[in-house]
Amino acid sequence: MQSLNEILSELENADNNTKNKLENELVSIGDSVVPQLVDQLQVVRGVKRGVVAMTLIRLGDVSVKYLKQAAQDNKDFEWVAQYLIREIKGLAA
Repeated sequence: MQSLNEILSELENADNNTKNKLENELVSIGDSVVPQLVDQLQVVRGVKRGVVAMTLIRLGDVSVKYLKQAAQDNKDFEWVAQYLIREIKGLAA
């Protein structure tokens, strides 16, 4: 299993199939990767950001408390966190 940083660097030049495989790999790491994903979401851009966001949504409720904390700590990130929380709650409904 690759580390988060290895997966993120592989995403830079990934085609759609590879992107999906890497996203699934992140999801399979599970809850333990959520704090790092929330940190990364605040700095990565482009494809990486999309994959990190989708991974957090797919991991679901476990992501919410970390997103709320990040939104409190970083007001520029607040809207992103709120959007993802709404998506997670929508999937859970």
